[in-house]
Amino acid sequence: MKNTFLFTILACSAIFCSAQQGNVTIQQDSKITQLLKIYKNVNENTNYYRIQVGFGSHQEAQNLKAKVDVDFPDWPTKIDFESPSYRVRIGNFRTLLEGEKKLIEVRQKYPSAMLLKPEKTTN
Repeated sequence: MKNTFLFTILACSAIFCSAQQGNVTIQQDSKITQLLKIYKNVNENTNYYRIQVGFGSHQEAQNLKAKVDVDFPDWPTKIDFESPSYRVRIGNFRTLLEGEKKLIEVRQKYPSAMLLKPEKTTN
């Protein structure tokens, strides 16, 4: 009987109890967002095959990229700087086979295009 009475009191008090409500505000340095963008950019193309369409001065690379964007609008294009020139590269292909298939398509418009292996990374 004593246990039943105690259980009844606990059950009734549980009905009237409620959880606390609160707001969480996160304050972070604005440089964290910039660092995340840099980190994403660095790791973006790791372990992907890419097709290099051409290279040249910065202006030549921008002109070529504009043409490639028109010819292959669904593929990501990027200008990478590797001293002493700027290189226009397209695509992010997971496998060598997928990259080679796309290379055949790209070479119809850009005969000097070549498939690049992903850079080895140490994680």
